[in-house]
Amino acid sequence: MVKMDKTFASGLVWFRRDLRTDDHAALHHALERCRQVHCVFVFDREILDPLLADGLKADRRVEFIRESVVALDADLRKLSGQAAGGLIVRHAWAADEVPALAQRLGVQAVFANHDYEPQAIARDNRVRGKLSDLGVALFTSKDHVVFEREEVLTQAGRAYGVFSPYKNAWLKKLTPNDLKAHPVERHASALAPRPEAWQSPVPTLADMGFEPTNLAALKIPTGAAGGQALFQEFLERIDRYGDTRDFPAIKGPSYLSVHLRFGTVSIRALAHEAHQRQAQGSRGAAVWLGELIWRDFYFQILANFPHVAQGAFKPEYDRIRWEQGPEAQALFAAWCEGRTGYPLVDAAMAQINQTGYMHNRLRMVVASFLVKDLGIDWRWGERYFAAKLNDFDLAANNGGWQWASSSGCDAQPYFRIFNPTSQSEKFDAEGRFIRRYLPQLAELPTAALHEPWNAKPMDLLAAGVTLGSTYPRPVVVHAEARERTLARYAVVKKPD
Repeated sequence: MVKMDKTFASGLVWFRRDLRTDDHAALHHALERCRQVHCVFVFDREILDPLLADGLKADRRVEFIRESVVALDADLRKLSGQAAGGLIVRHAWAADEVPALAQRLGVQAVFANHDYEPQAIARDNRVRGKLSDLGVALFTSKDHVVFEREEVLTQAGRAYGVFSPYKNAWLKKLTPNDLKAHPVERHASALAPRPEAWQSPVPTLADMGFEPTNLAALKIPTGAAGGQALFQEFLERIDRYGDTRDFPAIKGPSYLSVHLRFGTVSIRALAHEAHQRQAQGSRGAAVWLGELIWRDFYFQILANFPHVAQGAFKPEYDRIRWEQGPEAQALFAAWCEGRTGYPLVDAAMAQINQTGYMHNRLRMVVASFLVKDLGIDWRWGERYFAAKLNDFDLAANNGGWQWASSSGCDAQPYFRIFNPTSQSEKFDAEGRFIRRYLPQLAELPTAALHEPWNAKPMDLLAAGVTLGSTYPRPVVVHAEARERTLARYAVVKKPD
């Protein structure tokens, strides 16, 4: 954040992926530096219109954002103490609307928090140029991560490409000031009433061309209040996180990833609590803090190695020849639709397709299966997750897929290939997760549930399972696929 040496008469806070008022860096700085502060959120047509063009009218992320913006508007009105307070909400092209709004409001500065994705950076550069032409400054702050870009470097001054030393350096660098909150309440009197022309309510989904999803039926809490409620509930079981996080049928994760994605919780508040509990001896908190550090790690990878958005972190892995053609397309469709014949993989895909969420252990399993059992380019899976995940974040999604394909930073070795059956037996031993998402297999004995193709005919008959009809046969034989993968990856070790 650039320190300003003068007070502005008025400013504009541009909310994006930071949909809360508590511990909000840009809002804090604007309230401190401006005598009057307006707030805006833009449903950006640059992002939304392509979804509609692809026929994605029912998108849980759009609904989550919309509900969280409604809550943010109410929180700002309460904070301002004015009936006319709150959030100016627009449905427009943000790169055009924000400068136009700044001009109409007569502000001298716009405040926003950093966004790290290439499309967002390009948008912000366009906005900065337009604002500059108007004589309006754009100030951006770090808010979405604890450490960003080049804040954690090796002793040689380079960005880290391996997680463990990055984590050690992250922890060594951390000070109480890094996790200090950015308070807004004490300067809230500077929040300006909305001009009458912009006091209309938050647009409905229909106003923007979208349709309701099953978000409410899934009971996914939205807004800052929803994020805080989830966090408080997680703190009751954080000490057991290290023991429960790998089992998809157990309530082990925090389920805060979508709230971190859209900033309805503060990363500083989460890391502060985890760090304190780790210091008090909580192993679970230490493991969870490590996951938050992974998140920072992937953001700095995207910032310092931007080529990962298009290709492998390790360029030699771009030499791999992936399966192509109609057969590859058919295998990919079977994976997307949960028709691979491997129950844990299919149940995981049913979970993401029905809910927009997938347990982290299962993300690794299905990614390994797509890449190393089916021989499909990891980018296909990355794009599918990007379209389906409620918590989709380019940095983490890309990092996870490259980890699974062994092409990324600190990735698993290429010869480490998850066995989907042993993963199923280890992490869903009783079959509770599989039975939940594959009810057609629910009556199978547990011993047969992980490998239905090896089940006794009488067990299949009793369970009402007909292989190839009510449940598919395996699309590949894992042992044979493993040998093909080792041969496919051999090119990585060969000279050009």
